[in-house]
Amino acid sequence: MADGERRMLFDIRGRRKHVVKVVYAILALMMGASLFLVVGPVNLGSLLSNTSETNPSTEIFDEQVERTEQRLHKDPNNPDILLSLTRARINAGRANSELDQSTGESTVTASARTEYEKANDAWARYLKVVDGAPNPSLASLVAGTTFILAQNSRTYGEALENLHAAADAQRFAAQSRPSLGAWTTLAAYEYLSGDKAAGAEAGRKAKALARTKSEKKSIDKQLTAFEKQSKEIQKAKVEAEKAEKGKGKEALENPLGGLGGGSPTTISP
Repeated sequence: MADGERRMLFDIRGRRKHVVKVVYAILALMMGASLFLVVGPVNLGSLLSNTSETNPSTEIFDEQVERTEQRLHKDPNNPDILLSLTRARINAGRANSELDQSTGESTVTASARTEYEKANDAWARYLKVVDGAPNPSLASLVAGTTFILAQNSRTYGEALENLHAAADAQRFAAQSRPSLGAWTTLAAYEYLSGDKAAGAEAGRKAKALARTKSEKKSIDKQLTAFEKQSKEIQKAKVEAEKAEKGKGKEALENPLGGLGGGSPTTISP
């Protein structure tokens, strides 16, 4: 794998290091156990309904994508095929990620990023066909992988755009299958994307499903943490934009990026 595909896209050398270190730390937290629900820590793998398979063959999913694309060519507005294509692309992204056997962490390569982005394209087509009433399981899956794209974004703007998209997908899932975890996850995405009002609303809906005072207190603590992270992300974004002004061509060639990593997960179409 070329070095350009494997390196973390946040370049913290030289003058940039003081600008990006806050968001680097925040996104590092997001990459691991940032989404703590009242029932305990939930990593991205569990949010994406992972299976026991950890290192699938890229050829299997590439072939699956190709077959599904062929079916879609014959029937371009078939929601079931678009659903399968979205999942197949996500599986291909997972397969193209590099797994560190010693730590269990995976690095999102350039190929994996491409598959996730194509999965989002298929998802957008699917939403149009189903008139905004998607399969909730697929919505939750897309939300999780779009969150991974947010972690691996190349600019702050791109990261926030992906976080908004993750929230949009997660909202479908939470509304269709309301649960403590679904609403808490949505609150996290909303806050981290900078939408305080939407984050608070999702938090209230999560608290409405809490069964004990202890659960409600835990949710409040999480929401406070998400809001704090959101403010730090927004502050660092402004600082980065100020630092980039006046750099002209250099700024275009060396944009700020997101943190590599994430925990892609396999879902069978």
